[in-house]
Amino acid sequence: MKSIRVADKLIGPDAPVFVISEAGSNHNRDLSIARRLIDVAAEAGSDAVKFQTYSADTLYSKRTPKMSYLESLTDEQETLWEMIEKLELPREWQKDLADYSAEKGLIFLSTPFDERAVDELEEIGVHAYKIASFEIGHLPLLKRAASTGKPILLSTGMADLGDIEEALDAIYSTGNGAVALLHCAIGYPPPMSAINLRAIRTMSEAFDVPVGFSDHTLGVTIPAAAVALGARLIEKHFTTDRSLPGPDHPFALEPDELAAMIEAVRDTELALGTGIKRRDSSEQELYDLARRSIVAACEIPAGTAITRQMLAIKRPGYGIAPKHLDIVVGRTARVDIPEDEIITWEMV
Repeated sequence: MKSIRVADKLIGPDAPVFVISEAGSNHNRDLSIARRLIDVAAEAGSDAVKFQTYSADTLYSKRTPKMSYLESLTDEQETLWEMIEKLELPREWQKDLADYSAEKGLIFLSTPFDERAVDELEEIGVHAYKIASFEIGHLPLLKRAASTGKPILLSTGMADLGDIEEALDAIYSTGNGAVALLHCAIGYPPPMSAINLRAIRTMSEAFDVPVGFSDHTLGVTIPAAAVALGARLIEKHFTTDRSLPGPDHPFALEPDELAAMIEAVRDTELALGTGIKRRDSSEQELYDLARRSIVAACEIPAGTAITRQMLAIKRPGYGIAPKHLDIVVGRTARVDIPEDEIITWEMV
């Protein structure tokens, strides 16, 4: 599996897990909140911060019914189209947000939902295109984004392997081979039974590209589990305050939770190690002091033929190992060996 590069970061088997903190629509059309979200992402240790670029006019028919999970989060009289219009990221903000992200050491990303959005994001020099799960069948959009030559990070919620193959064929047809996939379970939040983290390995084997996980669950546990199963990038929604109005705040992480999630991801990738089973240098002291050795069960004068009854097996572990007990029995003590002394080869 080859790695791909997004700005100065690699995504792949030999690189640190790439963490995208998803601001989405949680800016609530308030530039100060949008900038604060960037601050939070940077303080938490994210690699990238991501917004979304869409317009109600090009995203939904005005006749589209409202999703059931939105009923309690929106005014009863408000249509889905009206809600989306209120959540649009003002496109004139994007250059400012990209520049501010760079100041904070973050890669700025924004998911395009129409081809004009791709063109606008190209103008401000984004380093990659994250494509939402809902757009995996929007092949013209995939081709437009891929034709820029920038890496494509493609979410795959609700998709089967055939859907993914068609999307990859569309991307590859442009000559762009820099793709990473994100496994995803769509739901806000989804039930745990729908998460299916083992699909990360399935997708890695099927498509031979880096695979990550885009998470909509509550809490910080599942992203760390995804890393343990091979995820090379993690995406997670976050907010400055879960009590703010808007459809994406309730399932998003607050600042301290985002930091805890990223810490868990980093701890998990460190804990995965090399797969080679051996003693670590950090274990050496306890290896010496808490393993067992052959010890004198009584005083053994020099010249004495050593019997089994004269020996005990106790800690520490820097004497003769217990596996050599039968070799020590029958040997002669070269020196006086006090009771409870740790026996070494020089003594027998």
